[in-house]
Amino acid sequence: MPLFGLLEHSPVVDVVVILVATAFIWLGSGWLETSAERLSAYYGLPAVVQGSLVVAVGSSFPELSSVVFASLAGVFDMGVGAVVGSAIFNILVIPALSGLASGQPLETNRTLVYKEAQFYMIAVSVLVVTFALAVIYVPVTGGSPLVGQLTRPLALIPLGLYGLYIFIQWQDVSDHDAERVDDGVPVVRRWVLLAAGLLVILVAVEQLVGSVEALSRTFGVPDFLAGVTVLAAATSLPDLLVSVRTARDGRAVTSLANVLGSNTFDLLVAIPVGVVIVGAVPIDFAVAVPMMGVLTLATILLFGVLRTDLSLTNSEAYALAASYALFVVWVIAESLGMTQLIK
Repeated sequence: MPLFGLLEHSPVVDVVVILVATAFIWLGSGWLETSAERLSAYYGLPAVVQGSLVVAVGSSFPELSSVVFASLAGVFDMGVGAVVGSAIFNILVIPALSGLASGQPLETNRTLVYKEAQFYMIAVSVLVVTFALAVIYVPVTGGSPLVGQLTRPLALIPLGLYGLYIFIQWQDVSDHDAERVDDGVPVVRRWVLLAAGLLVILVAVEQLVGSVEALSRTFGVPDFLAGVTVLAAATSLPDLLVSVRTARDGRAVTSLANVLGSNTFDLLVAIPVGVVIVGAVPIDFAVAVPMMGVLTLATILLFGVLRTDLSLTNSEAYALAASYALFVVWVIAESLGMTQLIK
């Protein structure tokens, strides 16, 4: 029930709850990300690690929360859809808007392209392999031959890869020598603000998932597509705000590293954590693979434009935005039954 049982579900109430919850997600994420950035500067972390790990995990907390609450509500497909849709949004829209907002090409470097971008490609591949293993070795009897159970042991595969990612980042921190930046605010207060942001996001996402689920049932929209559209857009807002702000401040590397780091966290941690909490969830390979295919194409496109002269120009930014517009048109066509690429 919306607002902890105080209201009954209805289309109007659910839309209002979605808007209000999105606003609170933005508020809590602002607290979380500001604290994460200040703490990163205080502890002297390099820009790539700050963007790809600390800030990225903070801005990805809404996606993690959405998967957890969707799993507990029995609509794991919606949580997976939110993660995949958010990842596509992050890859195509956020770099485009960040580049256009900065007013100049976003400069990158080889570390970002060859470490972060390529590791993210590996993350996409490992998640697809994990889904395939679920279908092959833990099939759901009596149903579609392309539906399998994603179990806790299988969820450890992407989690293990994220452990390797953290190890690589730790190595970069060990090799980095930077002065700590103290903004005069007590460190304890920063940690308290970070915890408060996490709490606000948890409450807001719990309400958001419930209202999106109710709307999807009312209008007959599949859980996965509801997650890819409404839930993904709401949970991607923090990533968008962080990347645009850092790009305007002239920190292009941190801005782009946040995008890649957020997606790596979403795929390798958010989805497996939902499985670990619930125990086992069904995964429809026929639904998941086409969306992962779109995500793979989006990733290749971003990698290509970042590698050209190690910068993202305005024309390339418009190309990324146009690609996302095509994706939205396709998702709407799928929802209306005009296309049937998702079986």
